[in-house]
Amino acid sequence: MRNIALFLPNWIGDVVMATPAIRAVRDRWPQANLFAVCKPYVAATLEGSPWFAGTILYDRKGPKDRREVAVIRQLRTRGMDAAVLFPNSFRAAMIAALGRCRRRVGFNRYGRGFLLTDKLAYAKDERGKPKPCPVIDDYNRLVVKLGTDDPGYRMELFTTPTDEAAADRVWNDLKLHQYPEVIGLNSSGAFGASKLWPTEYFAKLAGDLARRRGGAVLVVCGPNERETAKAIVAGAGHPNVFSLADRPVSIGLTKACVKRLDLLVTTDSGPRHFAAAFDRPVVSLFGPTFIEWTETYFAKAINLQKKVPCGPCQLRVCPTDHRCMTELTVDDVRTASEELLERVTPRRVRLVG
Repeated sequence: MRNIALFLPNWIGDVVMATPAIRAVRDRWPQANLFAVCKPYVAATLEGSPWFAGTILYDRKGPKDRREVAVIRQLRTRGMDAAVLFPNSFRAAMIAALGRCRRRVGFNRYGRGFLLTDKLAYAKDERGKPKPCPVIDDYNRLVVKLGTDDPGYRMELFTTPTDEAAADRVWNDLKLHQYPEVIGLNSSGAFGASKLWPTEYFAKLAGDLARRRGGAVLVVCGPNERETAKAIVAGAGHPNVFSLADRPVSIGLTKACVKRLDLLVTTDSGPRHFAAAFDRPVVSLFGPTFIEWTETYFAKAINLQKKVPCGPCQLRVCPTDHRCMTELTVDDVRTASEELLERVTPRRVRLVG
């Protein structure tokens, strides 16, 4: 095959979970031109990657050169031998078919089976509903159907020189090199408010870790989480707690910072997968979502979740008391963090009590 379109997932974390599959396609057809078809807001996730010959941005509400007709025209112009559809949407399959991609590999969902040349069945429970199972396995199944070897589970990301220079400035400005360790906190959750751990809990955790371990704590954030990041720093009440809130934040900067951390404590959001992709230990806080959907088999990870009668509910906003997150205590998270640090980097710091 000469030209292959990879329709990337629509969530940042899911894009990271697709990297073993993407790499497998690259390895199977080393001379092929791979094109990423993706939403603009996830494109930066794979910046720095050596895998792609080009990117086709798709945004059905954006400029005309990113809408369906333009994307279809680009696919036709390039003469795609195959398309791998990581999203399960009808629209993705329609664009691939109208774009005359010769093979179209995807899961047979949402009535789109007639648009696919290579259809896969999805796992169902006893009621016929989608059964919670790791999406990384589904992504791997897609490319194996295309003709690759088993991709495995090693997720992978890259940074650009610009990303690294921005992270250098953070480390130099905050003098993070002088600390025995740097622990990152990520409080974001694009999925919805139900995924968020209380800001005051993050603040207490940041202060506790800084006091007990003598290292630095860096709160990473996106443009919409600046105020939360500032509140965490203020609430921590410790001079070793910092944030990116006053900097020109970006996915690239977050990647480059996570790459340097000794540990990341995070909600179930994209940066959780950044940590695994850079082989950084990570403690992930789950509330309303099934851990099974985003299990990645990463050995340096601890997933925390309180079992409550109303969950996992998969709702974006909690209609009751958000107990799935509020019952996950600071002590629970701190204990897991220190246990993981001791397991992967034993005796690097001395606890002060």
